Amino acid sequence: MRTTVKSLISDHSADTPVFGAPDRPWMTYGGLRDLSQDVANALNAMGIGKGDRVAIVLPNGPEMAAAFVTVSQAATTAPFNPAYREEEYEFYLSDLKVKALLITADYEGAALAAATKANIAIIRLHVPEGAPAGHFTLHSDAQGDAGLDPVGPDDVALILHTSGTTSRPKIVPLLQSNVAASAEHVSVSLELSATDRCMNVMPLFHIHGLIAAVSASLAAGASVWCAPGFDALRFFGWMRDAKPTWYTAVPTMHQAILTRAKRNADVIAETKLRFLRSSSASLPAQVMLALQETFGAPVIEGYGMTEAAHQMASNPLGDGAQKPGSVGVAAGPMVRIAHEIENHLMEGTGEVVISGPNVTPGYESNPDANEKSFFMDAGKRWFRTGDQGAFDEDGYLVLTGRLKEIINRGGEKISPLEVDGVLLDHPAVGQVVTFAVPHPKLGEEVAAAVVLSEGAEASEKDIRSFAASRMADFKVPRKVIIMDEIPKGATGKMQRIGLAEKLGLVEQA
Repeated sequence: MRTTVKSLISDHSADTPVFGAPDRPWMTYGGLRDLSQDVANALNAMGIGKGDRVAIVLPNGPEMAAAFVTVSQAATTAPFNPAYREEEYEFYLSDLKVKALLITADYEGAALAAATKANIAIIRLHVPEGAPAGHFTLHSDAQGDAGLDPVGPDDVALILHTSGTTSRPKIVPLLQSNVAASAEHVSVSLELSATDRCMNVMPLFHIHGLIAAVSASLAAGASVWCAPGFDALRFFGWMRDAKPTWYTAVPTMHQAILTRAKRNADVIAETKLRFLRSSSASLPAQVMLALQETFGAPVIEGYGMTEAAHQMASNPLGDGAQKPGSVGVAAGPMVRIAHEIENHLMEGTGEVVISGPNVTPGYESNPDANEKSFFMDAGKRWFRTGDQGAFDEDGYLVLTGRLKEIINRGGEKISPLEVDGVLLDHPAVGQVVTFAVPHPKLGEEVAAAVVLSEGAEASEKDIRSFAASRMADFKVPRKVIIMDEIPKGATGKMQRIGLAEKLGLVEQA
């Protein structure tokens, strides 16, 4: 079992392509290994070494992928969302105790302003003309000698903040061994080999893209074609150019791709995918079936989160082995059900918990969160995911929803995922997210934001009547908001928590 990021790239043929991009020659594994040594030497000469934290603010693309892989072999990477405001950068740079900021040669934005204010070293990334995809050089005024101590399995490779919306985000350190283990888990689940090519459209400041697309491909000696981000209008053109065997995305991206699939049937026929993968949010069963029919390939839904270095469960790859509405079977760590309040494992419906080599050792500088999130049972340390679910008779995990998102309507507990599934069966509904709205007597009431399918028509009354004919009255949304677009987070996920406030449905005190 590989135990470091370096070990993911060490034993593949030097001539095998690793990173590609539009209108760029391919970088090879040999080139990536050479680049890794150059980066380590450059960082050392800037006084940066093992344990030092390097924030990375780069646009999506091969340089971002290569920077993550190479910097993490010599220091700790902290990828940031390039869309942050200066105040956000100030918080994250300070909270993570960042020593240096890595930006492009011509960047003059908010991250630079925040880092300069905090006297953080600035590293500029230059791409030589005609260089292979992902190749770069580093330049900085910072000087020092950090020593080229090799990183080991117990050193932190990647540090991220949780994406919580209701409280201060927690700091998640992921060890070299966590990243390597999760990369292997994904690679094994998807049966990746050197002949595979992932077309990455996921943001590379997020665990999904960094592990499932990039690191898992490296573990298999496969290649990654790096798009400059997600764009439904350009997706099929990229697909024609990249000739991938698979791609991974969040459900909202898959839904956007489906809206343009019919007019790109020729590209789909020319580029036969081995499979498609979805993760980071529950994939509606209807969308899984539509993707499978459209692309003529299995759709593999995975279940992941930052604290697990991404993957925890996955639908199996074999023909007919995928279950719509399920996130599959344990795929790496052990996955069990625990009592939602008491610290012990149990049968039936409860909180999903995990234990394994990919799980973070704990939140940084947050003993209260660690006490609430980890417990010992059956001789193992278990992490509480915050998700509610149960295993079916075949051992497939079915999620009910985030515990914080379960709607409590006067004591009746309602799964927003269940309501989503019913509303998506309405022929006019293209996207939906069910969420809680505060109620003065019941505590919470059910609401749903809906995007209609292209060219379709339906009223709030139509959709509520449809739901009332298919579920108990207390589950039917009392308010249905028809929108052009549902607000999404930075990674493309629809967010239930806080949506009532965003849509102006909460009375101000």
